[in-house]
Amino acid sequence: MTISVAERAELRTAVGALLAEKCSEDDVRRAMASDEGFDRDLWRQLAEQGVVGMLVGADHGGLGFGALESEAVAEETGAALLPAPFVSSAVLTVALINAAGSDDDKQRLLPGLADGSAIGTVAVTGPSGSWTPEGVDVRADADGRLTGTAHYVTWGQVADVVLVVARTASGIAVFEVAPDAPGFQRCAVTVFDPTVRLSTYTFTATPGRRLGTAGWEAVQEALDHAIIASAGEHVGGARRLFDMTVEYLKTRIQFGRQIGSFQALKHMAADLLLDVESATSAARHAAAEKAAASENAIGATALAGFACAEAYQNISMQAIQMHGGIGFTWEHPAHLFLRRARTGMQLFGGARLHRERYLVSKGA
Repeated sequence: MTISVAERAELRTAVGALLAEKCSEDDVRRAMASDEGFDRDLWRQLAEQGVVGMLVGADHGGLGFGALESEAVAEETGAALLPAPFVSSAVLTVALINAAGSDDDKQRLLPGLADGSAIGTVAVTGPSGSWTPEGVDVRADADGRLTGTAHYVTWGQVADVVLVVARTASGIAVFEVAPDAPGFQRCAVTVFDPTVRLSTYTFTATPGRRLGTAGWEAVQEALDHAIIASAGEHVGGARRLFDMTVEYLKTRIQFGRQIGSFQALKHMAADLLLDVESATSAARHAAAEKAAASENAIGATALAGFACAEAYQNISMQAIQMHGGIGFTWEHPAHLFLRRARTGMQLFGGARLHRERYLVSKGA
């Protein structure tokens, strides 16, 4: 289901208002320093708004929305640097269950994800971090026992709905693993971006339950939803940091003048505005193509995957330079945006993979 432009704007406004109140810079820093890395009370409030269950069908307690709505909300979560498993649980996990799960799987798993009482994650790639079928390291035997490792698992330490992509004798399959399953170990890894927690999973003859009969096509469908939502977060973060930078240029006085009056900084700001607007167009276009099930959706998603991540990284790096010395300090939030941008360059496939998918979609 897709809602109108006006309704989507109201949804964004509501989410933005909640995050403005509950996800300030101080709140983000407190969450970063906490054991779990996010605020469960805020997560509950997002669930009450319907944000956590946007992609869950109404018959399972969700709103039944699609890519347009998740991208719009992601712009707000990205602007607030929301440290929470939004993309991991509300988008990637839910989308994979929608694509691969049987009716029983959906009835069993989706209501908890929709109301926020459960948090989901998907273990996809091995140590290569390629996010492709070739990069899957975990293998499943005929009895569904899993062996291998999964790396870069988003919010893996707090997840209680654990989905694992594994190789079988007949190809790629998706399995559910109980959090307390024998032979299942989770290890939190050191991250550059403390607003996105990552884990490594190790499986040693771990019993798994297969979801449906779908293979890699279902995984790619879920990854595409995550790529689009991530692109929305990149756009939201980039725009927020750009606005902060422009405001700084207007108020910082040097040599008796506002530094924003210097031609060199004017040109830099103009270039960054172009990056922001171009990335916004790419993210929203990808969401629209996905929602319409267009034949161009693969190419549009791939374009958003690399264009938005690269724009965000460039904007955050330039913004730090334009802030001068204060931009390099831990106390200033600019580096938090850079950290999130660098994370976005790697998760769910890097720029090289997205460019390859884009070229293939164009027949190259």
